Amino acid sequence: MNVLGVSAYYHDSAAALVCDGRLVAASQEERFSRVKHDARFPARAFRACLEQGGVEAAALDAVCFYEKPLLHLERAIETALAVAPRGRAAFARGLSRWLGDRLRFERELRSLGFSGRVLFAGHHESHAASAFFASPFPEAAVLTVDGVGEWSTVGIWTGSGGRVTPVCEQRFPHSLGLLYSTMTAYLGFEVNEGEYKVMGLSPYGTPRYSERLLEHVLHLCEDGSLSLNMEHFAFLEGDTRMWSPRWEELLGVPPRTPGAELRREHADLAASVQDVTERVVSRLAEHAAELTGLRHLCLAGGVALNSVAAGKLATSGRFSGVFVQPAAGDAGGAVGAAFVGYHHALLQPRVEPVTEGMRSASLGPSFDDATCLAALRANDLEGEQLGASLPRRVAELLNAGEVVGWLSGPMEFGPRALGHRSILADPRSPDMRERVNLKVKFREGFRPFAPIVMASRVSEWFEWSGPSPYMSFVVPTRGFDAIKQGEPEWLRSVRHGPLPAVTHVDGSARVQTASAADPAELHAVLVEFERLTGVPVLLNTSFNVGGEPIVCSPDDACRSFLASGLDALVLEGWLVRRPADRPPTRQPPPARPRPPDLRATARRGLRSAALLALTCGVLLLIGRGRWALVPALSCVALVFSARFAPGALAKLEDRVHAWAARAGGASAFAAAWLLHLLLLTPVGRLRRRRGKDPLGLGTKRDAESYFVPVPATDLEDPYDRMY
Repeated sequence: MNVLGVSAYYHDSAAALVCDGRLVAASQEERFSRVKHDARFPARAFRACLEQGGVEAAALDAVCFYEKPLLHLERAIETALAVAPRGRAAFARGLSRWLGDRLRFERELRSLGFSGRVLFAGHHESHAASAFFASPFPEAAVLTVDGVGEWSTVGIWTGSGGRVTPVCEQRFPHSLGLLYSTMTAYLGFEVNEGEYKVMGLSPYGTPRYSERLLEHVLHLCEDGSLSLNMEHFAFLEGDTRMWSPRWEELLGVPPRTPGAELRREHADLAASVQDVTERVVSRLAEHAAELTGLRHLCLAGGVALNSVAAGKLATSGRFSGVFVQPAAGDAGGAVGAAFVGYHHALLQPRVEPVTEGMRSASLGPSFDDATCLAALRANDLEGEQLGASLPRRVAELLNAGEVVGWLSGPMEFGPRALGHRSILADPRSPDMRERVNLKVKFREGFRPFAPIVMASRVSEWFEWSGPSPYMSFVVPTRGFDAIKQGEPEWLRSVRHGPLPAVTHVDGSARVQTASAADPAELHAVLVEFERLTGVPVLLNTSFNVGGEPIVCSPDDACRSFLASGLDALVLEGWLVRRPADRPPTRQPPPARPRPPDLRATARRGLRSAALLALTCGVLLLIGRGRWALVPALSCVALVFSARFAPGALAKLEDRVHAWAARAGGASAFAAAWLLHLLLLTPVGRLRRRRGKDPLGLGTKRDAESYFVPVPATDLEDPYDRMY
């Protein structure tokens, strides 16, 4: 059976295909559109998954969406009732977007040729399924932590056989993910984009605000559940700042303007929220193990991408094994939705052996030599096809201090480059980190880089043993020493040790292991690099410049190569050197517009022409022949365009759709604004006077737990419904 999962309309939309219990393809829409965090319906990712899996849209047994849209709407309405009259404009914007996106989901699917069942999984159910069914464990405790799903912000699950079963949950607005995002925004970084920057900044500071946060901003229970003091937050009203004036009063540090200079107090704030996060995640994981009685742990949800917290769990000795879904955020919800559709809705058993569920994160498209050669010619570049000598030549370039862009094999799924769409460099160079940050990728200089190491040698270089193929865990580097410099060079602390370019200021590294199986081509480079240097490690970071998604195709790689400060580029078997007369443009390549489906456009044009012809016939029958002139001419024009100029018809259609979207969006906003003013505001005030508090804003801060058991009636979910 074939089930395709879809996540869309919030951020990082994606599609994933499960065939007979195996995840065979998954891609994010941003990789094709070149719009970072693209949230639109993933039409191109949908087609790419079908092509890679060798499945026609008509052969899909089901498509499963990663959340319940009507429960999402319920939360939006309850939130509006809780804070009205505040938040009116934000509610109107959100509702108009919801109406424009969620309610056309099925129509988008049908336009791609799909005619089967449309299913809807729970948001945290999708996260839980993405972690457990992709894991190598026959049974496990599953922990899902993010900003918010429909209502859940934390979920504890039991994974066994062909099902993940909910045990308990914590509900909105009390959310560890939203706490972290609030600090992200306060530090001048973009929410849903800059959280990993906060994590990277945290080792430069000391957690001197931790106790202040724990005393005034949240109440943390022994089981890891928490209650936020909403006086310090503004996200309920839709304020993009997320924090209230009380937040600034408490911390005594003004919010940082995006792009402004980073100061020590900013690093201290980052260290403090990271410290609190690690405490919460540790308690949650321990509680999950206690509730389920299981010693294998699976993690998903955006907070699971905090590889520092995940690394401490994995090395704590409390678990027999820890698996983090490599696409733990909303993109991975597509994977979970596909598994939910296959196992929960269609009642199919888990594949045996269970390691076959997800064999690799290399789930995207790959490209042949002809495509690589065409990309080189289109970008006026010359390459040399090296064949078996390529790994040796690349290792020589890296040993000479060059920085190499690397495209090889199928594209990775998730936010991290895992050896197929990577930038590679020598990890021994003390100045390589700053060089790659500032002169190659054009991003903040404080951000660390990850090492990729031969799996057979990992324990010699890092305090880690065993595989780590998905770069999920931050662990200590062996032989490390650092001298932290004083002002004003505090962000340029000197690193001493064998691997300074991939070792963070606290002596840690986010390790990825490479085997001869995956990524095989890069493993061969590591073997050659070790022969030259004695070091089986390389610096490995995502192949993109600041502001663009990771490259997908050879053409993307060529354009990013020319934009960046890379010295060389590998496209499968081709080696390209930077032309001396083409310095970096420093501009990320532009977004790629969606190519129109000209056959579908022509069909729509002919259907419209048929309606106009019918209109003409009716007008002639009732004796209004003169009125038929305009529709008759329009009918002829549509037939001609559909037959001979579908491209021009597509452009006209795009303009009409854009105008209709603006008009529809404006009218939906106005209607939602009036709904809030005339209904939600008076009802919300009346409910508050009667003591109604569905969001738990008045939750006591001395409770022993804020977890809510999942009612038994929720265990049998009607997946055909949006609620």
